[in-house]
Amino acid sequence: MDTARTSMIGSRIRERRVMAGLKQADLARAAGISASYLNLIEHNRRRIGGKTLNQLADVLNVPAGQLAEGAEAALLEALSDAAKSGTQEDTVAEMDRVEEFAGRFPGWARLVADLARERDDLTRAVNALSDRIAHDPELATSLHEVISTVTAIRSTASILAGGALEPQWQSRFHRNINEDSERLASEAEALVRYLEGAPGAEMAVRTPLEQVQAFLAAHQHHFSELEGPGGSARVTSILDRSDHLVDEAARDIAMSILTQYVADARAVPLAEMETHIKAVGVEPVGLSDVTGQPLSLIARRLANLPSDMVGEIGIFICDGTGRMIVQKPVLGLERLRPETTSVDWPVFEVLAHPGHVIRRRISHGDARVLTLAMSQEVRAASVHRPAQYHAQMMILPDTGEGEVISIS
Repeated sequence: MDTARTSMIGSRIRERRVMAGLKQADLARAAGISASYLNLIEHNRRRIGGKTLNQLADVLNVPAGQLAEGAEAALLEALSDAAKSGTQEDTVAEMDRVEEFAGRFPGWARLVADLARERDDLTRAVNALSDRIAHDPELATSLHEVISTVTAIRSTASILAGGALEPQWQSRFHRNINEDSERLASEAEALVRYLEGAPGAEMAVRTPLEQVQAFLAAHQHHFSELEGPGGSARVTSILDRSDHLVDEAARDIAMSILTQYVADARAVPLAEMETHIKAVGVEPVGLSDVTGQPLSLIARRLANLPSDMVGEIGIFICDGTGRMIVQKPVLGLERLRPETTSVDWPVFEVLAHPGHVIRRRISHGDARVLTLAMSQEVRAASVHRPAQYHAQMMILPDTGEGEVISIS
């Protein structure tokens, strides 16, 4: 038996006697020992044998082992851990009396141990959440999308509230608010579900745009089923088979991307692309000339072809607000995230120059690539609304010479 624990048997006997409302003389008489001997025992000045211990335990109506062993080892260990992990520097626990405390006040001891465990659990949770907020790029992207959408709605609302507008402009701004509010609802719902995940666990919930990126990445941005005649009839089945497109908003975005894919494949079929690539190489401008198709279409077509056919080619596509719709990063170029990008990127810069093509060598971290950025009109202007553009940036290996722009 542990010496430290047995040395406290007397203290535990005295505590139990007091709790039972017995005088020292009454307990001694009931146990068949002298009051003076019991007094020495209770002050831990006399060792106690098994027979006497059993007699005292019977009178006190407690197991003899509880008097002999005192508090459980787990409780003592928990109290020791609580003292070691305390955050108050000016508070020092009396570790040499932890056995006495647990033996005399077992209820309080368990309460202290439980509170210490709860404090440690909460500290771990707070630290995990703090780390998640500070370093989780997915969360940063989701928050950026929500803030961007809220800003767009607020700007449109301020225009409407600022004064009288012509009916066609009012209609346009009302439509913008409706579209942005639907997007905000979807993004906010995904963000809430993301935050409800347990700290430290892998987050399965993604925003609609993240679901689309995962869907495209799973197919490596190439859909052989959509090549050739009848591709449009197979779009729905591809979407139905996907495990990545959880939200309806994500499915709608993916639907528009695949519809564009079918249109591009119909304009320049796969066999024709192969023939032209053998003739002029993987040169977007040259392929645009020989096919008679817009450079933006050729850029998408090349980025969506298998790498064993065209090599490593990436593409970024964003809408007129700068929101990234498609990302296929290659050649060491990471995904464009709000916290790591700026308006200096050609894909954003070209939005201010509709109809222009920006060809630029850039470096970003350890990556050095050739980029080709252009805008594409996705909705023609009319009496009631202006034209709407998407911006594209094609990423190619940098094999030439020229000025290199460093982008942060």
